[in-house]
Amino acid sequence: MKLGIVTPVLTLLPRAHARWEETATFDDVVVIVREAERLGYHHCTCSEHVAVPVEIAKVRGGRYYDPLATLGALGAVTSSIRFAAHVVVLGYHHPLALAKRYGTLDVVTGGRVILGVGVGSLREEFELLGAPFDDRGDRGDDAMRALRASLSQPEPEYHGEFFSFDGFLVDPCAVQARVPLWVGGRTFRSLRRAVELGDGWAPFGLSTDEMAAMLARAGRPERPFDVVLQSERPFDPLAEPAQVGDELHRFAEIGATAVNVRVMHHSRAHYCEQLAALKAVAPTE
Repeated sequence: MKLGIVTPVLTLLPRAHARWEETATFDDVVVIVREAERLGYHHCTCSEHVAVPVEIAKVRGGRYYDPLATLGALGAVTSSIRFAAHVVVLGYHHPLALAKRYGTLDVVTGGRVILGVGVGSLREEFELLGAPFDDRGDRGDDAMRALRASLSQPEPEYHGEFFSFDGFLVDPCAVQARVPLWVGGRTFRSLRRAVELGDGWAPFGLSTDEMAAMLARAGRPERPFDVVLQSERPFDPLAEPAQVGDELHRFAEIGATAVNVRVMHHSRAHYCEQLAALKAVAPTE
């Protein structure tokens, strides 16, 4: 089972971040990601919001590093850990813009991109950016089809309900023959979207029982497909190694192929210690 980190500092969620993160710098992020790489972690994440209304930020958080710039900078100081944009909101971008930007990121990182996508839910941000909100689900499905046709093609062609293009060069394009598309979300619709159009499902904000029920209901596609689960609360492997090990084994039992790891921590050094402790109790492949 692959382990990735929900990268600290890059996002501050109310009542869910450590105090030290508020004044931490990007240098702290670099140290943590390089340590995760040394320990054998599979990927690190960075999520996307452009601008969050002040009142809503009190609930959803207001700090969101831009994933493209952030992951590009991390690519320059690492060599093997993969980079998961988790998630990019499909409605904020034309599919060819995503194909160009994340295709270029795939080139400069040596084929280490995982493109996590979602349809979004923050109406105020959609309106600010001039993006349609009410039909974002159908538009997102079409955008995923367009992305699959475009990400690794220098001269992509696609004709769908909302997006249609041919006769354009997108150079550079991704070096991976198939850039993994992970679908984020917390609804059964997001899982259906992942099974039908993606290469993995990466839910958040769900209990283990809820995720197990959804996975049992949806079934698994015959092609390679990642189930990337996340715990309801941060792990504390230094204090509760047996409990953390049991939860990771439970994830494996319900079909997880990867876990987006959050850990309890009170400093950069403590965070790195927790990553090492978690690796020691994680199920081996």
